[in-house]
Amino acid sequence: MADQVKYTNKLQGKNVLVIGGSSGIGYCVAEACLEFGATVTISSSNPDRVATAISRLQSAYPSHKSHLLGHACNLNDEATVESNLATLLDKTTSNGTNLLDHAVFTAGDALAAARLADVDMAFIKQAGMVRFFAPMLLGKLLPAHLRPGPASSFTITTGAVSEHPIPDWTVVGSYATGLHGLMRQLAVDLKPLRVNLISPAAVETEFWNGIPEDNRMEMMKSFEAKMATGKVAQPEDVAESYLYCMRDANITGSVISTNGGQLIM
Repeated sequence: MADQVKYTNKLQGKNVLVIGGSSGIGYCVAEACLEFGATVTISSSNPDRVATAISRLQSAYPSHKSHLLGHACNLNDEATVESNLATLLDKTTSNGTNLLDHAVFTAGDALAAARLADVDMAFIKQAGMVRFFAPMLLGKLLPAHLRPGPASSFTITTGAVSEHPIPDWTVVGSYATGLHGLMRQLAVDLKPLRVNLISPAAVETEFWNGIPEDNRMEMMKSFEAKMATGKVAQPEDVAESYLYCMRDANITGSVISTNGGQLIM
């Protein structure tokens, strides 16, 4: 007699979209969903990064190749962001014939850190295109593409700056904080679909690769000094928060702060 699989199969056969899934936290969310038996579509703005991520995942999970898809989607252009998202959702769901069970948004771009005295309206608006306006528009479009009912979810990503301000981060910090309100409003407007928010602190991902190694190591040490764990998170650790939001059909309108104890230091 086989053991029951009441908990380990909660994502088995589910259809999951991860926007921002070509690297970092999003890649690890896609990886975990695939490992748990889901069909996964990953998306990011760069077709080459999508193709590379698909190749990596196929190598790691050769028996899951048929459960893995990828599509590029540019979220950085005000004129096309909504239509690009609509096209992505149509492709992912075969024009509504294969509905999603979960959508995850981890996409980001270069942090818009700048002194408040140096910013203008164009800078402010562009800084929110990927990190704030895109998830808002995705929330608008998702109900037609998510399977109805509280088993389905939409999980958004902010950052610890939304809870612990950083000098010269007024623009990006304001959008990060605004995502708390966006998530709660969407949880009301999209109910019974569930909407939640993940708030990570520093995570060691490819995001930091553009910084010279010595500077990067020094930066990581400064992050670790501010964390109760004494360790910068790995993306596969933070990915567990997203899995929880998908698997717990009772969580909505909530924030999960995965910050290594930074907020208590």
